[in-house]
Amino acid sequence: MNAGATPTRTPVRFGYGTNGLTDLRLDDALALLADLGYDGVGLTLDHMHLDPLAPELPARTRRVGRRLSRLGLAVTIETGARYVLDPRRKHGPSLLDPDPQGRAARAELLVTAVRVAADLGAHAVHCFSGVTPHGVSPDTAWQRLTESLAPVIDAAATAGVPLAVEPEPGHLLSTVADFHHLRRTLGDPSSLGLTLDIGHCQCLESSSPADCVREAAPWLRHVQIEDMRRGVHEHLPFGDGEIDFPPVLEALAATGYQGLTVVELPRHSHAGPDLAERSLDFLRKALPTEPALPAGGGRC
Repeated sequence: MNAGATPTRTPVRFGYGTNGLTDLRLDDALALLADLGYDGVGLTLDHMHLDPLAPELPARTRRVGRRLSRLGLAVTIETGARYVLDPRRKHGPSLLDPDPQGRAARAELLVTAVRVAADLGAHAVHCFSGVTPHGVSPDTAWQRLTESLAPVIDAAATAGVPLAVEPEPGHLLSTVADFHHLRRTLGDPSSLGLTLDIGHCQCLESSSPADCVREAAPWLRHVQIEDMRRGVHEHLPFGDGEIDFPPVLEALAATGYQGLTVVELPRHSHAGPDLAERSLDFLRKALPTEPALPAGGGRC
């Protein structure tokens, strides 16, 4: 949706992230989500789920695409695998890495993710900035980020798949305001959008999660959802945190967002199948039953 456009109310479509199902084979994880009634999947490219660095990636991607089609699952591509590039450094190397070759390796991984997303018909590719390395100034970190993302944004534009950057607590790009700084610095490319994590809004944004959705609507390309508490970056099962979800889901429907809203519980794979079932039940019960009344409106 373009800035200034009139939003069209759309159904909220739920997905579940494979980073919360890492104890399952990918085929089994996809079958589980389809059986439970999910609309799609947030597919994290990782060593156990469509390894982006292993041989014959195009052939393996085609096979996953056929599986998704048979199961009727939409997909978004997520790139938050912890050790896919470096077995000793979590999320390393990042787009901010001191080593130019490290930054290039991360950018190339994202370009690969864009190609996979295009082949699968995904609605977006998710990514994040990374943590600013010790001793690196903010100006240098932002320069590295913009330079590293340039080829990825070009690839996304060519593929017709938006790159959706996620504000992540503790990272250089940690807030929605930081996302706006990035897009303005890059010249507001049409292929650059926002991943909004609803829990992160509760954790550190000044606006409520529902207001964050409304304020971010023109740039919203991907949504992640879980429960969370103010000031504590811990992804929680629904009901274990502080978020009031019906207003959030109402805002998503009212803004016209058409992508997936993906449950993000990466530290709960040990209970993944059970949590996937309970999460969908919770979210369906939290869906609005009718459109919200306009501000100041009411019934006679």
